[in-house]
Amino acid sequence: MPKLRELSWTPSLPANRGPMYQAIADAIAGDIQAGRLSPGDRLPTMRALASWLGIDFTTVTRAYSEAARRELVDTEVGRGTFVRKRPLPPPRTVTVGAVEMSMNHPPEFDDAALYSRMWQSMRSVEAIGPDLLMRYQPPGGTSHGRNVGTRWLTPRIPDLSPDRLIVCSGEQGSLHAVLGLLMSPGDTLAVEALTHPGIRALAALLRIRLVPVAMDEHGVIPEALETVFREQGPKAFYCMPTLHNPTTITLSLARREAVAAVATRYDVPIVEDDDYGALTELSPPPLAVLAPHLTYHIAGLAKCLSPALQMAYLVAPNAWTAARLTSVLRATAGTVAPLSAAVASHWIEDGTAALVMRAIREESAERRAIARRMLPRTQLAMPAEGFHLWLRLPEPWTSGEFVGGLRHAGMGIVGREAFSVGPSPEAVRIALGANTSRQQLTDGLGMVADLLTQLPMMSSTVV
Repeated sequence: MPKLRELSWTPSLPANRGPMYQAIADAIAGDIQAGRLSPGDRLPTMRALASWLGIDFTTVTRAYSEAARRELVDTEVGRGTFVRKRPLPPPRTVTVGAVEMSMNHPPEFDDAALYSRMWQSMRSVEAIGPDLLMRYQPPGGTSHGRNVGTRWLTPRIPDLSPDRLIVCSGEQGSLHAVLGLLMSPGDTLAVEALTHPGIRALAALLRIRLVPVAMDEHGVIPEALETVFREQGPKAFYCMPTLHNPTTITLSLARREAVAAVATRYDVPIVEDDDYGALTELSPPPLAVLAPHLTYHIAGLAKCLSPALQMAYLVAPNAWTAARLTSVLRATAGTVAPLSAAVASHWIEDGTAALVMRAIREESAERRAIARRMLPRTQLAMPAEGFHLWLRLPEPWTSGEFVGGLRHAGMGIVGREAFSVGPSPEAVRIALGANTSRQQLTDGLGMVADLLTQLPMMSSTVV
């Protein structure tokens, strides 16, 4: 069997996947959308991938044929199979430039005075002195940084102590540290059937098997979670209870209590991704409050303040576990840049962070209102807060065809394949904050609305 490092790409395959050939083709599509496969990348030979997966050669042949049918790859005799190089999009009637709605980051708000204050507050970290520039900082953050982070999170996690909190290099760095502590290659991680693409990437890197937990319109189903715990024996459960990415669902208090009860009954750690939690004033208590002895709570600052900070606060179940996570961070280069940590602390302490968060909420509300006016509400999942939406597609559209139709017209969104670990509806995620202006957002949503009125075979005419 070829070793993992000898293959240029390997698929992350869900446990409940349906036909294997379709699952491999779906994995190719998802990794292309997530950026893990780029145009021109060479896929492993069919025989090598079949050997690595332990399946029949003809299954991989059928999978690559299915990927070619979807116009994802090209096969060249004697050379191999390559991710298709997309042609340049044709001229469009929208003249403001490429319309980008795939990256889910906060919207730019129109407040020059607040931007000026953010810059001034950044310059104020100079008062810390040469130590900030010329000395290594402790992994897991300075005591001052942990104290500030504790005050920041206390409204959502009362009675939090600084010895349980560590400062990490963003959400992905935090996830890497937690999974590195809890999981070994071959272990099983339970995840929601639609989940954060970063988890899929980490699972492939760490050779972790993902098992989907069924969801409904209210989020993860506690009974399905118990079934997975009982039958699959996962080492942990990763979830996003607040403003779930991509579905926008916020789990109710009753569901959270049920999830906490199931995890407690089976003694399974919870990895709670609260990247969007600070944006909402409406959500129930986090799982870190309902099951503190089991929960690893990740509170990133990219969505609620600024992606430029590349920083997150990670709350461990206890001080001993926090110390172990700090050692993992040191080994995985997950420690935060001291300048980022200093700026974040300064913003929180001088009130800048609260003003930025309010501005993001207000701009997000304006953009959600535009989307409500332009898109069919019967197909739209949109929260009362946040800055992304989940658009269910009418038949006969598939998400791959819909994403491809918009890409042909010069617009980027993300289809369900990037998030799907188990069976999922045909839908796309639209990031309302990705465009710099409301006019660009309006142009892009107009393209989406136009395409919804057409059939897939007509999509090449979209302008």
